[in-house]
Amino acid sequence: MEKIAFLGLGRMGLPMARRLAAAGHPLTVWNRTPAKADGLDEAATPAEAVRGAGLVITMLADPAAVESVAARFTAELAPGTLWIDMSSIGSAATAALRAQLPDGTGLVDAPVLGSVGPAATGGLTVLAGGRTEDLDRAQPVLDTLGTVVRCGGPGSGAALKLVVISAMVGGVAVVAEALKVADSLGLPEELTLGVLAKGPLGGVVARARSLDSDFPVRLAAKDLALAGGGPVLTAVRDLLLAHPDLSEQDLARVVDAVRG
Repeated sequence: MEKIAFLGLGRMGLPMARRLAAAGHPLTVWNRTPAKADGLDEAATPAEAVRGAGLVITMLADPAAVESVAARFTAELAPGTLWIDMSSIGSAATAALRAQLPDGTGLVDAPVLGSVGPAATGGLTVLAGGRTEDLDRAQPVLDTLGTVVRCGGPGSGAALKLVVISAMVGGVAVVAEALKVADSLGLPEELTLGVLAKGPLGGVVARARSLDSDFPVRLAAKDLALAGGGPVLTAVRDLLLAHPDLSEQDLARVVDAVRG
């Protein structure tokens, strides 16, 4: 197994790194806030972490964080190193990272669908984009983390993540508004949700009622900003930003906030 450098031990990153270590991958980790490694081999800097690594995985919050950390390690990438960025940063930021790669190195964009629980159990959906040879090399490692969906060439995984997350976040907002209408008409919540769940919104209803997901509202708003979109998604993002007290809480909490 190739040595892996894993950078970013946040909500998702730490359980993912633990899973890779448990699978036997030689692993060095780094995090902006020290002492989060939980027994894993922790480097003092990103540059130190990537030295000697064949694979580098980043799992960071947003384009600015990835750009900042990348500036601290890209010069250390040896020829033949493959960088797998699993952050949700969109295709434009991914293209900018690719343009900065040293000669002889590769990049796979592989953002994920799923929350902290699936990250720990290998139940994520990994949306992977890149050159075929790079995807082939990344596949065994990504298989440890979840089900890999090959989306196409460079940037396609990052692009599809924004499409999917926009639909999901927008759907949760629609369910919240529908429940508010139901409240105004005197309809019982369970009746309304039960009928909605039997129709095309079934998956979104389940997400809106989730008690064990951990997708902070601030990250949902960030992803909608990256996606752009028209007036509907802009309105949903404004709705999320109108509740700063929920910024670190899961998206499902927005439902109660909308209903008042």
